[in-house]
Amino acid sequence: MRSMKRIIAGAVIAVLPWSLQPELARSAPESHALAGPVIHTEDVARFYQVYDAAGGHPSRDQLQKDYLDRGSEGLHHFAKARNVTAERIADNLAKHPQMYLDARRCADVLPRVRLRLAAAIRKLAALYPDAQLLPVTIVVGRGKPVGIASSRSGVQIGLEALCATTWMNPNLEDRFVHTIAHEYGHVQQLAALDDDEHPTVLEASLIEGGAELTAELISGEVGYSQLAAATRGREQELETAFAADEDSTDLSRWLYNSTLERPGDLGYWVGWRIVKSYYQHAADKRRAFREILEMTDPHVILEKSGWYPGIELK
Repeated sequence: MRSMKRIIAGAVIAVLPWSLQPELARSAPESHALAGPVIHTEDVARFYQVYDAAGGHPSRDQLQKDYLDRGSEGLHHFAKARNVTAERIADNLAKHPQMYLDARRCADVLPRVRLRLAAAIRKLAALYPDAQLLPVTIVVGRGKPVGIASSRSGVQIGLEALCATTWMNPNLEDRFVHTIAHEYGHVQQLAALDDDEHPTVLEASLIEGGAELTAELISGEVGYSQLAAATRGREQELETAFAADEDSTDLSRWLYNSTLERPGDLGYWVGWRIVKSYYQHAADKRRAFREILEMTDPHVILEKSGWYPGIELK
């Protein structure tokens, strides 16, 4: 998932929706209060206030005035970056009402997600002391995207989209933790690459692979964990095809082609295998991780990685 001010690693969940604040108070001692990343969820609470007041059928005008216009900075960035409008939300809500009903259950996992992300961020800071830890904003959108990240605006997660994308990980808590950890990888990557309007398959795949490696190192699992089973036994076949396309700027075969119903994005998996090979072959792992995150020339990473189609990784 790519869109491509340092703050302290210790922060808090800014606002938890509905009845979750008492739950967090019970489940987390005060010593943990400054242990996690900033996670804004006030937009979720605001959306469901509008949703409930309208009996589950808010109008475009209600969504605009009472949700989007009053939204957080993160919601405004998300809306602008991914064309999330009141009309599109209303249309998707009418077509997929169950998606918005189901999304409410995802709020229940946020207290535990916060604690696990706190541990993940401590690992990130240890591996990469220059880490920029911008806030996460969880919002309700038009059914997509699942999440975006920027080295300038932080991470935004679409609650209803991530809840509906069950093929990513059947465990909601794991899904949120590993997805946000992946997006934190993107936050660390250089804006020069983030702003490349015409990346090659190799460049885009290494950007996504770097985010996947970040998630694996700090949270214990990649975001797109389902690709391991889908590619098992086909590594050489798939990666030989990838190598033939690596300099193409047509990303459609390898990246950003997943839907809510069907996984895709094999470039994430190939990119992860390339950067993981780079990391595993490096004597200085901390330096290797920095070089992956601060990549400016994808071909240098590829050439030094020791990767080849079908390579067996540890």
